[in-house]
Amino acid sequence: MQDVAERAGVSAKTVSRVFNDDPHVTEDTRERVRSAMRELKYVPNMMARTFREGRSAVIGIAVPDVADPFFAAVTKGIELAAREQDMAIVVTSLGDNPDLEQSIIESTVRRQIDGLIIAPVSADQSYLARWQESFPIVFIDRAPVKLSADYFVEDDFGGAFEATVHLIAHGHRRIAIVGDSVEVPTTKLRLEGYRAALEAGGLGIDEELVELGSPSADSAAQVCKSLLALPDPPTAIFSSNARFSTGVFPALQAMSRTDVALISFGDFPMADVLQPSVSVIDQDPRHVGRVAAERILARIGTPDKRFRRKNVLPVKLIERQSCQSVVAASAPLG
Repeated sequence: MQDVAERAGVSAKTVSRVFNDDPHVTEDTRERVRSAMRELKYVPNMMARTFREGRSAVIGIAVPDVADPFFAAVTKGIELAAREQDMAIVVTSLGDNPDLEQSIIESTVRRQIDGLIIAPVSADQSYLARWQESFPIVFIDRAPVKLSADYFVEDDFGGAFEATVHLIAHGHRRIAIVGDSVEVPTTKLRLEGYRAALEAGGLGIDEELVELGSPSADSAAQVCKSLLALPDPPTAIFSSNARFSTGVFPALQAMSRTDVALISFGDFPMADVLQPSVSVIDQDPRHVGRVAAERILARIGTPDKRFRRKNVLPVKLIERQSCQSVVAASAPLG
């Protein structure tokens, strides 16, 4: 810190103020200090800082919805990894309004966190660049936009492709996809995987079977009912995330449509004991949380080590009863 102060022509106390984002430091002084930090490749020792301050290190977690089954499990994975290192966590929900992301994150940052794990909802994370000088940031589920940072994502395209191919192999030719907006990067990739599988199977893509944009599980249930009311309804449904699957499955049950196959991208509570049990593309969300937390710890402990920024985690199909409904195998390809 003293070296940075000398290079910038300021006191060590001013360097500390810049590091802690003190609003009373002028922009010119702030830039001189940051420039000196970059030139000297200065990385603060976060653990030493928290020890001096007499508090436990804290990992901030920001996800779209802490009640979502996937993100709840991710958070649990982070918590378990943090606990092993005597670290604490603070969790916040970003919601689904991208315009609020920055203000919510900055509010979280002011709690003196020592690392941030985030599943973003907006299309621009460049505002986080200034915080990267203070603590490590790791993205999960969705890659950062306009920012270079570590991120761990699932194989969304590959998982959707495998799920759709599996349904085709069971003889299904009318396969619908239900989910949220394609503005969500994970949904966009899953839609691409679904389309690629249909094309690989020689099937035409019927846009009438593509129902994306549902805001909730309840709306996904209504979409499911509308799909099955079509003159030529689907015989199988691919649900693009676990939250919507908790709406689709009850809708099928309410209509006594156990003849309609279902695969969910993402496991959810009770999916394996329902009747029929629900086939899923398993993302292993606790593992996602753990590897993200481990990267935070590695960045803190070995700041000079090089790590791979992009990390794509494999997913796997867990076949259960809900995708075993077989239609006529002799049905012609589209």
